[in-house]
Amino acid sequence: MPFRLRLTATGLASVAVVLGAAGCTGLDQASAAGLSQDDMVSEMAGQLARVTGLTYTATYQLAGGETATVTQAQKPARTAYVYPGGRLLEQTTGNTRCTGDAALKCTRTDPAPPTAAPLTGSTLITPEAALALLNTASLDQEVEAVPHDTTIAGRHATCLDLKQVDGTPTAEFGLCVTNEGALGSFTGTIAGERFEQALTAYQDKASPAGFDLPASAQVTDRRSQTFR
Repeated sequence: MPFRLRLTATGLASVAVVLGAAGCTGLDQASAAGLSQDDMVSEMAGQLARVTGLTYTATYQLAGGETATVTQAQKPARTAYVYPGGRLLEQTTGNTRCTGDAALKCTRTDPAPPTAAPLTGSTLITPEAALALLNTASLDQEVEAVPHDTTIAGRHATCLDLKQVDGTPTAEFGLCVTNEGALGSFTGTIAGERFEQALTAYQDKASPAGFDLPASAQVTDRRSQTFR
């Protein structure tokens, strides 16, 4: 089944998807050269793994037309996910999980490694969650992987459509990764819920304000004394 992004009218104006580009590039070129299915998956996993060292702000359109934002900075390393129904801040001083939109209720805990599972209560797939799927798929020699190139939010991206993946929450999913290493898109069904997202805007910078909570947020601090 071809990988397609299902976008609303607003998303079509900001996401350019160009399929069937002339010639073989990226993973298409690797496939033409005889690279195996699992090697292609490993190559894309390596490309996506570069996201951890990026400083950026990315906006995604989710299924149903809602939007989410991922902001990441370095020195110190920190990431903020803002999505419908909540947000997650991962910082060296602690992780903060919030529920709600206008009236946030947040819990701050000791810092922890980025989660490799989908965000609770959200259909936003984090790069870490997508990377975990790829890493598992790269170990499956029976996986079916179909590569193609595309353009998303004005940036070149390489893509894979994966089928018959064992050991992951979904046996079939597709994703694109930009040349920089950012997650460009994802589609798949996990635990009966449809996940679809596409990059609509990308900046090579992160505003410090992206890691701030509104003054109205109710924060419960459950960190140990080490991080207070």
